[in-house]
Amino acid sequence: MAHTQREIERKYEAGDGGLPDLTGAAGIATVRDEGISDLDATYYDTVDRRLAEASITLRCRTGGSDAGWHLKFPVAPGVRDEIRAPLSEGVPADLAALVRSRVRGAELVPLVRLRSRRAVCHLLDADGGLLAEASVDAVRAERLTGEGGRAEWSEIEIELAEGGDPAFLDRVEKRLRKAGVRPSASASKLARALQETAPAAEAAPGEKHGQRSAGPPVTAGDHVLAYLRAQRDAVVAFDPAVRRDLPDAVHDLRVATRRLRGVLRSSAKVLDRTVTDPLRAELKWLAGELGADRDREVLTERLTAAVADLPDSLVVGPVGTRLDTWDRSARAGTRHGVLAALDSDRYLALLDALDALLTDPPLRPAAARKPGKVIAKAVRKDFKKLSALVGQALDLPPGQERDGVLHEARKKAKRTRYAAEAAAPAVGRRAEDLARALKSLQGLLGDHQDSVMARDALRDLADQAHAAGESAFTYGLLYGREERRAERAEDALPKLWASIARATAL
Repeated sequence: MAHTQREIERKYEAGDGGLPDLTGAAGIATVRDEGISDLDATYYDTVDRRLAEASITLRCRTGGSDAGWHLKFPVAPGVRDEIRAPLSEGVPADLAALVRSRVRGAELVPLVRLRSRRAVCHLLDADGGLLAEASVDAVRAERLTGEGGRAEWSEIEIELAEGGDPAFLDRVEKRLRKAGVRPSASASKLARALQETAPAAEAAPGEKHGQRSAGPPVTAGDHVLAYLRAQRDAVVAFDPAVRRDLPDAVHDLRVATRRLRGVLRSSAKVLDRTVTDPLRAELKWLAGELGADRDREVLTERLTAAVADLPDSLVVGPVGTRLDTWDRSARAGTRHGVLAALDSDRYLALLDALDALLTDPPLRPAAARKPGKVIAKAVRKDFKKLSALVGQALDLPPGQERDGVLHEARKKAKRTRYAAEAAAPAVGRRAEDLARALKSLQGLLGDHQDSVMARDALRDLADQAHAAGESAFTYGLLYGREERRAERAEDALPKLWASIARATAL
């Protein structure tokens, strides 16, 4: 089973002097020698280095205290999440799945071998607590593919102890700089090895699989493609976070998927629909697969908060336990569905199709025009459709039919907001203002739709409680509160919509 830990470290050029004495710096009372170990690590990547292009490293290492497979994802400068798995013959399946959105069908091959002689010491506080681990590494790098070469260097690495304050590293660095030690120019050993062992004619990472971005956007086509490229990159980046079940990861991936679909829809004058319509259909499929898990998560949070808000005297029966059981049973199924979708060939084909679109975009004549008019016109068209839906909803009496139209208006508000966001770099402040206004509308209509879904769930929970001989009182009480929330949203809509219609015309 893979294990994850947060790694916060900094690297420095060792020079000839090795590690300066750090005793007394940053609260370091003792520098304790931990001896020398020999490390042997083989780094894996695709031939065109798709992982390296994203600053992701995958290695199999022997020696030291943490022998095994290590997969590292960048979080911030000097901060990475390291996911570990035991030694095995090949790349562990759970680690391979985490890089699948980048690797696709390409093979992971041994790329670089790094052998290091590591001198380790522990930096301890006055109570003997570990502040950080400092090491001096003598590194020998060997490229394992093509006609790459070899390289050698020495570096100092300071890794913060688990739960430590990152400001400690700032204070240590101050001492190191006074001693003439300078930060490494490379973010990782692998990055330095790739640079120093590269064949002369080697292409830069990403050039062969659509990762290299175009220049600054100029035309309408440039702006649309720049936005699509950013959302494609977001889908690829959020994929491993969903697999790791990180907070909000499903939501983030679903939003990127919807943004792609929305902008493809609004860009019919820029991109050929015979190419983009099949892509939109596949994006709709993916958003649907992600939606069940996200909708359940949001609904559970809403109901849990509603129960917690009630006085104890109004919580009759095992309401919390029943809600937890209801959530777990549904969550297991939706989680399985999400992972099955991400593991499917259909999903990989969608990612490949997005790459193909960006590599060889099906541009229409309007794509060569100035972006302001072309893109603003598309946003106005979406806004007009949204206006019609809001007007239709306001003309209907409260009830299921109005609920349905408001739900459609919510979806159209999202699509129009995403179109406005995509237009902002070309159109400017007016599009930014519209996107912000539509976000408010989306929030209001979203709360209304969540109330509709919550009432459906509360009816289901009440039926289950009744069948088990439990009181349904609390579920009925919460149902009534949800009705009031929906009514308040409907009452607020006319005023909000009037302000949007007056202030945000493009």
